[in-house]
Parts: sequence; structure tokens; C-alpha cells
Amino acid sequence: MPAAILGGTGIYNLPGVEVEAKEISNEYGIAQIFVGKGEHDDVVFLTRHGKDHSTPPHKINYRANIKAIKDLGVKRIMSTYAVGAITADYPVSELAILRDFLDFTSGREFTFFDKIERGVGHVEMSEPFCPIMSQQLVQLADQHQIKVHDGATYVATNGPRFESPAEIIMYQQLGGHVVGMTCCPEVYLAGELGMSFGAVALPINLAAGLEDKITLVAGDIDEVRIRMVNLMIDVLRHTTDEDCTPPLLL
Repeated sequence: MPAAILGGTGIYNLPGVEVEAKEISNEYGIAQIFVGKGEHDDVVFLTRHGKDHSTPPHKINYRANIKAIKDLGVKRIMSTYAVGAITADYPVSELAILRDFLDFTSGREFTFFDKIERGVGHVEMSEPFCPIMSQQLVQLADQHQIKVHDGATYVATNGPRFESPAEIIMYQQLGGHVVGMTCCPEVYLAGELGMSFGAVALPINLAAGLEDKITLVAGDIDEVRIRMVNLMIDVLRHTTDEDCTPPLLL
């Protein structure tokens, strides 16, 4: 079975991986999926904002994307997010391995359970991010010459605006470490469809109030992005569908 990589800002292809574009329709819409060819035929890739970064976070068709990945037989997803760093524990340009989230999004289509069928309507989120894939991120990082920091809580905001300094203070007090706009609802939509979900975040700026003005370093970290993508592919190669248990449906 193939495994999937979900790419965010700055991740519009998989370096060194030949892919074939496919347009997949389902009851939620149309998703543009890239399927690996040759030695990479076990990898599926989706860039959530589109290859030209034309779709803002609040307009992404999350359900169409996640359902399309599921329909290709995927049971494991590795996802990456460009984020703002809320604390010094997760420095800019070094990877944060996600373990939990705080969801402040609104107005999004956030569930497949629009009606309860067969008595199932709730996905259990005690461990939203796959611990097996998270541990592999830790173990394999040195081989890819990339620094990682485990245990991050992702704060999901609606966007497309950045957060205010007062909001960042609140998120800090609530236990957040990095802030972004797309992890939710992806992580729990994947869980609803029985897929395991691992995730890594790349801080590209300090959040509002932590410096005089927000300064993005996105253009200075292309090499980090390449190493990050290779690390994610390596994680998928070092795990199996049987290793990773998806969240429970209750």
C-alpha cells in the first residue's frame, strides 16, 4: 500500500521523486494528487495550497484532499507545516515534531461524520499524531543532518491573517509551542477515515510580539526543506501500516 506526504508552504514537489499528476473526484470535490513513479511508486504527494500556492488556508477543501488520499489505499500520512514559533524551545529553521494540538479554527468543513452511521461518530484524539512515526523522526533526523525538537503542541488558527501579540500570549499560556493555519482539520479528518498521521512543523518566523516585526526566513531555508522532505520519506520507508495504529472511532 502507498503512504502519503502532505506538503504545505514551500513544499510543492518531492525533490528527486518522479511523479504523475492525477485529478481525483469524490463526493466532497476534486483533489490534485501526485503519485510516485518507478522506485517511488509507494509514495503519494499532495500540496495543500496547490502547486502555485493559490489556495489560502481557510479555502482549502480538506475533506476532498483527505478522502482522495484514502481512496488511493493510503493508511499512513506524514504531513509538514510552515509555522510561527511561540517559544524559544522550538527555534526558527529547526523542526518541531508535533504531538498535540489546540484548535482555534472556525467555519471549516471539519468532519466526515455529518450523520452518524453504524453507531460511529467520534474519533478519539488522546494521541492525535502517530507515536511510531514521531519516534522515527527523532531516530532518523541525524542521518539527514537536521535538528529536531520533540513534543510540540500546534495551535491552529483560521488565517489568513497572522495572530496578534495578545493572542500569542494566550496561546503560550495554554501550552502552545508553534502556530499555523492548516493542521486542523487535517489531523482529525485522517483519523476519522482510519489513517495514522505523523507531522513535523518548520518554524519560519517568530510569532507576533516576539520581535519588532514578523520576519519570514522562508527564502533562506531551502536546504532545510529538502532535508525535511527526505526525512519524511525515510520515516515512511521505516514504518509499515501494521506498525501504526490509527485513532479509535467511538
